[in-house]
Amino acid sequence: MRARFLGKDPQSGKDGSPTLFATDREDRASYLVQGWRVTDASALQDVGDIPAHETIVEIPAEIIDLAIRHRQEQEDRS
Repeated sequence: MRARFLGKDPQSGKDGSPTLFATDREDRASYLVQGWRVTDASALQDVGDIPAHETIVEIPAEIIDLAIRHRQEQEDRS
């Protein structure tokens, strides 16, 4: 699987996040998200148990907008 940079939060610094990447998977559309690790105890309690091989990251709505635009572009090409 390869990852292609789509964009990052305009409010992040030069090396900051959140950042969104598209994968080249052929079996399903998927994205990789670099974001802020959630450490807030109340939020993690609300989410519930998280498997050891997973984590929760926080991203702004603008990153979701990037994913939607990318998906629409992919569908327009089909």
